[in-house]
Amino acid sequence: MTAKTLKNVRPMGAATTDLYIVDGRFAAAAPEGAEVIDCGGRILIPGLVEAHTHLDKSLLGLPWYRNEVGPRLIDKIDNEREVKVSLGLDPQVQSERQAILSISHGTTHIRSHVDVDTHHGLRGIEGVMATREKLAGYVDIEIVAFPQSSMIPRPGTVELMDEALALGADVVGGIDPCGIERDPKGHLDAVFRLAEKHGKPIDIHLHERDLMGGFSMEEIIGRTRAHGMQGKVTVSHAFCLGMSDRAYVASLHEQLAEERIHIITTAPASAPVPLVKELKAAGILTGAGSDGIRDTWGPYGNADMLERAMFVGLRNNLRRDDEVELALDICTHGGAAIMEVEGYGLEPGDQADAVLVEGETLAEAVALRAPRALVLKRGMVVARGGKAVIDAP
Repeated sequence: MTAKTLKNVRPMGAATTDLYIVDGRFAAAAPEGAEVIDCGGRILIPGLVEAHTHLDKSLLGLPWYRNEVGPRLIDKIDNEREVKVSLGLDPQVQSERQAILSISHGTTHIRSHVDVDTHHGLRGIEGVMATREKLAGYVDIEIVAFPQSSMIPRPGTVELMDEALALGADVVGGIDPCGIERDPKGHLDAVFRLAEKHGKPIDIHLHERDLMGGFSMEEIIGRTRAHGMQGKVTVSHAFCLGMSDRAYVASLHEQLAEERIHIITTAPASAPVPLVKELKAAGILTGAGSDGIRDTWGPYGNADMLERAMFVGLRNNLRRDDEVELALDICTHGGAAIMEVEGYGLEPGDQADAVLVEGETLAEAVALRAPRALVLKRGMVVARGGKAVIDAP
């Protein structure tokens, strides 16, 4: 039996107390002889949740990449597919580097979209699966088989997606049914057919804006209803929900809530975004993620989900303390619920996945974004003082 006592800790910013961990879970009490960790009155929150990223394509640790890519989405997709070869990018090494950076910032669960295409086959899936196995016990990694280069226009991709899911990918990915696939019926037929065959949930990238995005969203809603997949479908980005026609968006919100379709936002500065307060009011489960980290699409990102909560707050003009707490909730409980993480929280019986953060309140913790004093994964210390206990390759 392994046991710890977290002394002088403030769960979710509440009054100072002691918490107990026994065999990787929070407990009502700890046996005598338990290791004692003095938390110094810091706030304890559940582990941060990175619900949308791309572990297979980060350029962390590589020489600086000079980005001269065209402005269109398809330009970035086509360029990345080729540059992976010229750079000799190893998806296992790169995914391990990014995952360890996430651990250092207090992330305990990651959902990663991993490219599946006829150019690279299943190399990305196999590499991230190797990282998932190597870092088991430090962070949980959920893999989305992601057809970024499209499915229907590239024969053989559907079959590769099928292989990826049989190999161990956890989620069926999809991408802009109109803008990239140019065949919404064919694309969604394939995505939902794969989900039914493998008994997997779905997470679809929807970058399409305005009415085109609304059309694709309604098609996704209709498929979810027809296939009885309520609670198993997520739409990432969902830029169309930021369109100016708020009456139409309200009708989409109503339909999304009815079919229990989730939304994941990266809160980008350069695109219209779903308004998280409206999503909450509609009862739509919302998570967040960093998207790409230092990749061929852009030089930004540091895998810090406390910083992402700040971005969610800034993009949604969240200023009150309770509003900033909503941004943090999206980066913790929201992502965990979408990923159906078992035993997430700080109550007895929950997995002891938790982070010590600085500040008098949760809102100040987001504002400060100080290095994390301590990160626990199933009760094991995996990071201290903003540094993971394991080194990146």
